[in-house]
Amino acid sequence: MVIAMASGRTSVTRRDALKLLGTAPAASLAAERRPNFIFIFCDDLGWGDLPVYGHRNVDAHGGWIVRGELKTPHIDRMAREGTLFTQFYVASGVCSPSRAAIMTGRFPGEVGIHDYLASEEMNERRGCVNYLDPEIPTVTRLLRDAGYSTAHFGKWHLGGRTGAPPPQEYGIDLYDACRSGPGGRATSSSQIADATIAFMERHKDAPFYINAWLYDPHSPLHPTEEMLAEYKDLTPRWGENYGALQVWYSVLTYMDKQIGRILDRLDQLGLSENTVVVFSSDNGPESGLIPFVSHYGNASSSGPFRGLKRSLYEGGIREPFIVRWRGHTPTNAVNRETVFGGVDWLPTVLQLANVDVPPNVRGESLADSIRGEPVARSGPLMWENRFPVYGHVLDKSPMLAIRSGRWKLLMNPDRSRIELYDILRDPSEVHNFASREPNIVRRLSRELLAWHKTLPPGPIDPGAGRADYPWPRSPR
Repeated sequence: MVIAMASGRTSVTRRDALKLLGTAPAASLAAERRPNFIFIFCDDLGWGDLPVYGHRNVDAHGGWIVRGELKTPHIDRMAREGTLFTQFYVASGVCSPSRAAIMTGRFPGEVGIHDYLASEEMNERRGCVNYLDPEIPTVTRLLRDAGYSTAHFGKWHLGGRTGAPPPQEYGIDLYDACRSGPGGRATSSSQIADATIAFMERHKDAPFYINAWLYDPHSPLHPTEEMLAEYKDLTPRWGENYGALQVWYSVLTYMDKQIGRILDRLDQLGLSENTVVVFSSDNGPESGLIPFVSHYGNASSSGPFRGLKRSLYEGGIREPFIVRWRGHTPTNAVNRETVFGGVDWLPTVLQLANVDVPPNVRGESLADSIRGEPVARSGPLMWENRFPVYGHVLDKSPMLAIRSGRWKLLMNPDRSRIELYDILRDPSEVHNFASREPNIVRRLSRELLAWHKTLPPGPIDPGAGRADYPWPRSPR
């Protein structure tokens, strides 16, 4: 095993690593009981929105601090106490499809969820089902049937309008949207933390699984005066408005505090050695050009990547993924090798819980990567987007993408806009190798288009897969 530690890189076996961490006894004792799981899934967070993923302030020559200093001490602590993955991909650049993959281990287009789910009229217009089919096996149902207590707190977004089945039909014992009470949406993260803590207190003596799916930092953001006060130094020097960074950072720091409460309570209950805690986000950051996010503008960041929400470039689908499982996951470690997809969550959890994986699951168990062993995928990850990408022209990706090994191919179904990137050397997707690697293009495009033909048919927006710019023309 190769683990990247804070002080550099070191090569040790997993057994030796655990001994160095003083965790071998805990690991052997915990093996007697199946682990608990808490999946903290935030909304619209970019890869570059966290200090542990490279978010940095800069001292400008004029004396001010560019970007300000974002504080996320509890997420920082989670990374120190666990393993940070750098090649985690959600299954879509949009909310509902990304979440469907986490729940089912299947590519979302295969189950008819091509975009976020809304009203029946809007779903029909976009060729989407109205809700996730409850007959499809979900991670919660499979675990509940195996003896786990299951809960889902916060955002659902897999069907909630007229006629949709309640979350309980997906194997969820307890569901709470957690956006009522004092503060409503603004304090939803603390409500989700309250519900998560209460559930694990009640079920501390038996295995449990919790989805703690935050609404933050999805718009609209309504930080309280108390939240905003922490970043009063980012208030504009002129005018009466709050600064975009002030709004954005105050929500992220408030969210971080609630994550810290969950981690602290796990420690107090003595459950940290037997609980896999994961932090991630459903897709990349929203474009600041869209009116309903104009109150925080372009404060969010996809880091070094091209693309943002809805895009199939890295910035839309490559997300933070931090795992803390004391005594099992190496601490202060960075996994740069494992390509981990949202579809892999279900089979990975099931293997760790010693539960059989059902047929038709597209993901692969990467349980060894959770324990500290880099794992190579045996199959590719694939994506589809039938709708436009809003934002800068460079963020507007083709409709289809496939990641296989070091290569990522993007293209439209009609074979236009063929782009091939060596993601390991060029994560910013700047250098197109399509003309230099025709054999790789041929192999990956054949596999991608064959998969695309298996997806349910539906309408395609005229702007999908286009990156046109209205260049000035001579008057006629």
